Amino acid sequence: MFDNGYTGTILEIDLTERKVLKRPLNPKIASQFLGGAGYACAELFPLLSKDTHPLGPENKLFFMTGPLTGTMATSSGRMVACAKSPLTGIWGESNSGSLIGVSFKKAGYDGVLIHGKADSPVYIEIFDDRVEIKSAENLWGKGIFETTSILKSLEGFKRPRVMAIGPAGEHLVKYAIIGSEERAFGRTGMGAVMGSKNLKAIVVEGTQKVTVKNKEEFTAHTKLTNKEMMEIFTYEMFQELGTGASMDMYGVTGELPVKYYRGNTFEGANNLSGSTLAETYLKKNHHCFACPIGCGRVIAMGENNLGVPTGEFAGPEYETLAGFGSVIMNSNLELAIKANYICNDVGLDTISTSSMIALTMDLSERKKITPEDIDGIEMEWGNMDIVFSLIEKITNRTGYGDLLAEGPNALIKKFSIDPDQVAAIRNSHITYHDMRSSHPMAITYGLSPHYGGSHNACDAYMVTTGLAIEEMDIESDDPHDNTPEVAQVMGRLMEYRAFYSSAIFCVFANPPPTALAKYLELAIGEEFTLDNIKEIGKRIFTLKRLFNLKMGHTPQDEHIPAILLKPLPESGSEGAVPDVKLLFTEFYKHQEWDPATGRPSQDKIDRLLLSDYA
Repeated sequence: MFDNGYTGTILEIDLTERKVLKRPLNPKIASQFLGGAGYACAELFPLLSKDTHPLGPENKLFFMTGPLTGTMATSSGRMVACAKSPLTGIWGESNSGSLIGVSFKKAGYDGVLIHGKADSPVYIEIFDDRVEIKSAENLWGKGIFETTSILKSLEGFKRPRVMAIGPAGEHLVKYAIIGSEERAFGRTGMGAVMGSKNLKAIVVEGTQKVTVKNKEEFTAHTKLTNKEMMEIFTYEMFQELGTGASMDMYGVTGELPVKYYRGNTFEGANNLSGSTLAETYLKKNHHCFACPIGCGRVIAMGENNLGVPTGEFAGPEYETLAGFGSVIMNSNLELAIKANYICNDVGLDTISTSSMIALTMDLSERKKITPEDIDGIEMEWGNMDIVFSLIEKITNRTGYGDLLAEGPNALIKKFSIDPDQVAAIRNSHITYHDMRSSHPMAITYGLSPHYGGSHNACDAYMVTTGLAIEEMDIESDDPHDNTPEVAQVMGRLMEYRAFYSSAIFCVFANPPPTALAKYLELAIGEEFTLDNIKEIGKRIFTLKRLFNLKMGHTPQDEHIPAILLKPLPESGSEGAVPDVKLLFTEFYKHQEWDPATGRPSQDKIDRLLLSDYA
């Protein structure tokens, strides 16, 4: 066990041969990329190509922690899952605050690299040095909740942590998640990658300690950082009301998407807000490891006829409330909770699932598809019975659900739909922050490493509402500004969040950069400065760009659909739209990307020590 935040070991598992290898952490990669997504991308870069099938045995699934995972550093108890995405065909990355990342570290592993395909369903059992591949025949077909319950009751374990896929992952739905108790690895289809390998679950328990160089100073720094964090109003709001606190405000500012991005206002927003959830069903907060905020919602509905538990379970976040709320025109909180519960159990990403259903409603209303195309279903905005029916069809890939499981491009091709009328980029629907309200979100959706839009890769909407990060030269601008300066700020923000994805920290809980640098210095035992953060962030962001170009990405894939650029004069966006051409052009200049190919300049590649990857 190293005493600098790392364990020094990567666990590699070949499911085809059912072999387990323990090999050293690569110190050069760790020094250049820290851990997390940066380290994973550096290891996966030479192993994957444009010809690698995302759902083939040749794809690699890398679970990776950071040097602070398992320590008490504020909001650092996280792990990433990375692979070539079956949804987008390029870089796939998902970040979770599940406690399983801490368990991996305590078992002695910085990361776990999985490849190949088992000849029958299996799960992986890890208890410190003991690693076994076991039959999951009795688990295949079960939901994530039941699977988790079974594996947590295994003999010989005291405090096991579990990650698992549901039927959606087994059926290779391209936006299937990996559920891990109260949290999930969502968005980019990592659950489908697990399913393609016949890997149902991983159960982990570790009994070792994660150590740092300067324990006493580290502990004192954590106490001070937590205290300062909880004096910030935004984080107090997240603690009290969760991320759903934003529903009311976004309804006013125009950031809340309505009726698949075609509407202006949604009168039912208050019914779905964090305050309404807190007043009705909230029982307690869920804290990710080492997080003082606890934005997670633990709810209980008591006796009900919804088919959800009478006891406590995880409640919905903002994105889910919007997706199964305003985006499909449903104002019933209880039914949104039910949709969230079902998706979490069967293993579906709630953003992609709700978007695909909303797209179907939109196409039906515009008479681009007929009931005969949708298994005879008469679509109706806000009809949750239809929503539940389509969730089941997507999960099991039955009827029209088989098409929905492929993502929006399948509908575009099947029904000759104009791509400009689909709110997706590279087959991935954007997240629920309307760029007409916050113009820099156009950069987030078009140019982030996770194409289709990751609000974790670039939380522009947070910065434009006042959360500046001055130490990183990330200023808060007017959300309707379209200037070269805004594009440059977003470049710095995207690089900073690339650093976050490797350190690893939660994007919603933001200790100031000086606090992050001090954490790493005290943990690793070497000087770590703001300049280090900036350089590593640039290196990681640029490496992900190079990875995507290797997978075949081009600037033409960054097109923002017209549906997202149509002015909505009666909404909070006041008829404004982002100047995409200006913002993209200036972002390209800032990043030193070639306008024709999208490739970073050779000079930048050399400066960032990335020549081996170019």
